[in-house]
Amino acid sequence: MPTPRTRSISTKVTEEEYAQFEALAGAQTISEWAREVLLRASKPSPSDQTIVAELLALRMILVNVLFSIANREPLTSEDMQDMINRADASKLAKALDRLTTTTTEPQAG
Repeated sequence: MPTPRTRSISTKVTEEEYAQFEALAGAQTISEWAREVLLRASKPSPSDQTIVAELLALRMILVNVLFSIANREPLTSEDMQDMINRADASKLAKALDRLTTTTTEPQAG
């Protein structure tokens, strides 16, 4: 048995916005359509997850390479592969964390 919906959200819209929502809702009620849109918008899409994960992995690799260069440390192909493996291992978890953390403050790290 589905969990009963006991809470509500409301907002004011213009006549034009209401007409747009009616058209987008199609056969659904506007309330049901709006509920689905809100729930979908609150979850990161797979493409968002992938893009953020790859950017975070690239950032991690770049920072480590630049740190090695700045400290005049030799960077072997084994070191590079290790950096790539570490970045790949943690990128999805970090991306999901970034995409699902709600904050008004800039995120650290």
